[in-house]
Amino acid sequence: MVDANHSCAALKDQFGRTANYLRLSVTDRCDLRCTYCMTENMTFLPRKDVLSLEELYRLSTVFINHGVRKIRLTGGEPLVRKNVMSLFENLSRHMVSGELDELTLTTNGSLLSRYAGGLADCGVERVNVSLDTLDAERYRTITRWGKIDRVFAGLDAAQDAGLKVKLNAVAQKGQFERELDDLIRFAHGRNMDLTLIEEMPLGGSASCRSASFLSLGELRQRLEAQWTLEPLSETTGGPAKYVRLQETGGKIGFITPMSCDFCSDCNRIRLSCTGQLYTCMGQEGGLSLKDALRQSDGNETVAQLIRNKVFEKPRGHEFHIGEHDVNGITRAMSTLGG
Repeated sequence: MVDANHSCAALKDQFGRTANYLRLSVTDRCDLRCTYCMTENMTFLPRKDVLSLEELYRLSTVFINHGVRKIRLTGGEPLVRKNVMSLFENLSRHMVSGELDELTLTTNGSLLSRYAGGLADCGVERVNVSLDTLDAERYRTITRWGKIDRVFAGLDAAQDAGLKVKLNAVAQKGQFERELDDLIRFAHGRNMDLTLIEEMPLGGSASCRSASFLSLGELRQRLEAQWTLEPLSETTGGPAKYVRLQETGGKIGFITPMSCDFCSDCNRIRLSCTGQLYTCMGQEGGLSLKDALRQSDGNETVAQLIRNKVFEKPRGHEFHIGEHDVNGITRAMSTLGG
C-alpha cells in the first residue's frame, strides 16, 4: 500500500516505473467509424455517465500534483466534445506555470481546420493525426464514411498555425503495404513524421485480427531493403522507437505492442471520460474515480485511489495475435483512444 501522507509524491508502481504521462479520454464518441477501432453501429455512453469538462480538469490537476508532466487528450475523437477548448484553456495554465511539459492530442483530423489556431494559442505545439491511406476511396472504406479532404485541410491548418504534425498509421496486411512508400513520401515531403502502429486485439472484432495483423518487425526488414534507416535514440515520451530515413531526412516511428514488448519502461496511465482509471491498455480492469470525485470536496480520497491503483499496475499487457489464435480484450479502442 502506498503511504497516504505523500500526497504529491510521484506515481510509482510496484516495479519501480514512474507514471508521468496521462492519456485523457474526453469522449467515447467519434464522427468516424474506423474498422479497426469500432463497430459501424456503436452504442455510445449516455451523456449522464460522462464526466463534465470541469470534473476532467479537476482529476487532471490531481495527476499533475503527482508528477504527471504530459497530458494527451484523446477520444473517441476529442474535438467532437462540446466546449472541449475550455479544457485545453484550463490545462494550458499549467504549461505557463511549468507544471506541465506538454499538452497535446491525438485526432482524426476531420475538425482540425476549425481548432488548429485555438490549440496553438493554448500552448499545444504538436498533434498526432491518424491517417492510414492517401486514397480517398480507401479512406472512406476504412472510416466507413470519412472525407479525406477534411483531413488534408486540417493538416494545412495545423501547419499554418505552427503546430508540428505527426501522422499515425495502423499497419495491416494488404493494400496498406502497397501504399506505405507513398505515405512515407507524403509525410516527409511535408515535414511530418510518420508512426506505424501494430494492430491490437481490442473490441468486438478482436478475433478477426489474425488475418490482417502485420508485424512491424517484418515490415521494418522490408523497409531496410528499400530505404536507409538510421536508428535514433530520441523519444517523444511514448512507446515509439524512431529511425531516420537518409533519403528523405524524415523520421518513422514503430509502435510494436504485439511483436516487441515495450512494457518494461511504460510511463503511461489512462483515464476514460467516465472517470475509469486504467494503468494498462491491454488489461480489462479499471478503477472508477467518479463517485469519490463527486462525493468529496477535497481531492485526497481520489488521490489515494490513484496512488494505490498505479502502484498495482501489472508488469505488462496480455495481448497476443497468433496465426490461429487471438488473445485480446472486449473494450473498444475508442474507449481510451489507443
